[in-house]
Amino acid sequence: MKRPGGKPDGAPSGVDQREEFARSVALRALDAAPRSRAQLTELLSKKEVPDAVAAALLDRFEEVGLIDDAALAGALVRTRHAERGLVGQALSLELARKGIDPETAAAAMAQITAEDEAAAAERWARKKLAATSGLPPETRLRRAASALARKGHRPGLAFATVKRLLAEEGGADR
Repeated sequence: MKRPGGKPDGAPSGVDQREEFARSVALRALDAAPRSRAQLTELLSKKEVPDAVAAALLDRFEEVGLIDDAALAGALVRTRHAERGLVGQALSLELARKGIDPETAAAAMAQITAEDEAAAAERWARKKLAATSGLPPETRLRRAASALARKGHRPGLAFATVKRLLAEEGGADR
C-alpha cells in the first residue's frame, strides 16, 4: 500500500515524516503501557527509525515526563512484590528485561525492606503449605522452599520460614 506522496508503507522518508512516525509509534506504545527508554529504543529500531531521530524524540519525552525509568522501576518493584511476592533476583531479572539500568534497579529495589521480604516469604509459604497439606513434611518443605526460591527469596530465608511454619502446625519432626 502506498502512503500519500507515493512512498510505500513503513518508515517514512522525510525528516519531519520520520519524526512524526517515531512520535506516533512511541505514543501508541506508551498509551498501551508504561515503557522504559530501552524498550522504546528497541521498538523504534524495529520500526527502522533512525537512531538520531529516536534519541532526540526520547530525550524530549524524558524532559516532559512521558518516560521515567526510575518511576517505572519503582512501580514495577512495588506491584510485583505486592501482587506476586517477588523479591531479590526475581525482581532484578524483571527489571533487566524491561531495560532498566542496574543503578536505577538497585534504587527501586531498596524500597523492599528485610521485614517486607520476610512477610512476603511467610505469606507465600503459608499458601504453598496449605496447597500441599496431606503430603509428607519433607515434600512440603521442599516444594514450599522451591516456590519461594522461584520468587527470588534467599534459600536460607525460604527454608527457615517453611520449617518454622511446619513446626507451628505440628507437621515438622525436626
